[in-house]
Amino acid sequence: MQEKTFFQRYGLILGFVILAIVMMLPNPAGLTPAGHVMIAMLLFSVTIWMTDSVSYPVSAGLIISLMAMLIGFSQNPANGKLYGTSAALGIALGGFANTAFCLVAAALFLAAAMTKTGLDKRIALVVLSKIGAKTSNVLAGVFFVGFILSFFVPSTTARVSCMVPIIMGIINAFGVNKKGAFAGVMMIAAAQADSIWNVGIKTAAAQNMIAVNFIKTQLGVDISWMDWFIAAAPFAVIMSVVAYYVLLKMMPPEISEIKGGEDTVKKLLAELGPMSFDEKKLMLISVILLAFWSTEQKLHDIDTSTSTMIAITIMMLPKIGVMNWEYAQSKINWGTAILFGVGISLGSALLSTKAADWLAKAIIVTFGLETASALSVLAILSVFLIIIHLGFASASGLAAAMIPIIISILKTVKTPGINVVGMTMILQYVVSFGFILPVNAPQNMIAYGTDTFEVRDFIRIGIPMTIIAFALIMALAATYWKWMGYV
Repeated sequence: MQEKTFFQRYGLILGFVILAIVMMLPNPAGLTPAGHVMIAMLLFSVTIWMTDSVSYPVSAGLIISLMAMLIGFSQNPANGKLYGTSAALGIALGGFANTAFCLVAAALFLAAAMTKTGLDKRIALVVLSKIGAKTSNVLAGVFFVGFILSFFVPSTTARVSCMVPIIMGIINAFGVNKKGAFAGVMMIAAAQADSIWNVGIKTAAAQNMIAVNFIKTQLGVDISWMDWFIAAAPFAVIMSVVAYYVLLKMMPPEISEIKGGEDTVKKLLAELGPMSFDEKKLMLISVILLAFWSTEQKLHDIDTSTSTMIAITIMMLPKIGVMNWEYAQSKINWGTAILFGVGISLGSALLSTKAADWLAKAIIVTFGLETASALSVLAILSVFLIIIHLGFASASGLAAAMIPIIISILKTVKTPGINVVGMTMILQYVVSFGFILPVNAPQNMIAYGTDTFEVRDFIRIGIPMTIIAFALIMALAATYWKWMGYV
């Protein structure tokens, strides 16, 4: 068992110390008592998430309990009375009664169905079987698999968890050195490709649902699957190409072609046997679901969460479905779902108590953003998100803490013509930039756990990727997204 770091051992204590200090400070002018509590809660939450001092489910319990008590004994400016712990607990649990939470929970079931039937593995192997045995082609195949699976498996962790054993199987079957450049570059590619396509596809990552939910509740705009894809896909396509060449340049494989590579992939595919009836059913359901996602607000008004819930229900029906409840509930990472619900609650409370507005004004004054140009605002906030992400192990946690504040900042900026919805969506893309450290995203840690590369390998690839991704964000903001009216 790996020894805990200093911050892992004492992060929870540090969180409580910060919470106590902020709570003891005088209430700032213009901030409600409940808003003061939420500033303290935000700093407490960020501290325990960044230090990884407790598991996410435990952190969720702490945040819910503290919000119930601290807000409960705060004055409600609407009537001058205390909120009461019952009403405060309702605020703390509000994220669980949310369509975005429903979608993320349903996505976990869909990922479980893919794993049970092996459809995700079949898709990956079919793609790899078509690309040949050159190492550069195999690397391109990993990116293409990441792209394809992003449409059908709305869980980054599940997609990388599918790819890792396949890549390890190929490495072992080919007799390639596990600690060599080829093995390392394949694993890093699996993680980075999924991070890139978290940006390109709305349903590919839970953090996107957090941003979409806040945009809908605070700005009254529901971003459809296709609108997101049209806006974000060009970034993901360009970054996939960039990442491919960065990886080849920074970690050139020690071999140019794998002998017997095509035969080995075909053998792995043959071991799966013919496509099962459950795989065919799941493929049909997934394709229909993708069709509903992509035509939302265009051909029908069924929202993404509802269509996904219907699909999951069908997947679990006797005779018709592909799995039962007993199997599904044992394969679901409920900690992810709990973190997501609490994250929405935290962000919603920051907004409802006006804490986000107060923080936004403080940030605007500090950085002089009040009359800055749209591109300047975008650049400063993007750099801020990239830096703070270095301390986060969850993009969902980062989105929950920062997107409400980002919305408040953008609403406060007085520069004419700024599209708050579009800018928020673009900044959410930056939230998915977990390129630099293995600990910045669960998918990175899964790849790192294979012991095929060192942390320094990930960093020296991640830094240029992050710089290029930031430059691409600014370039598209000045051109493509500006033409679309998002900036």
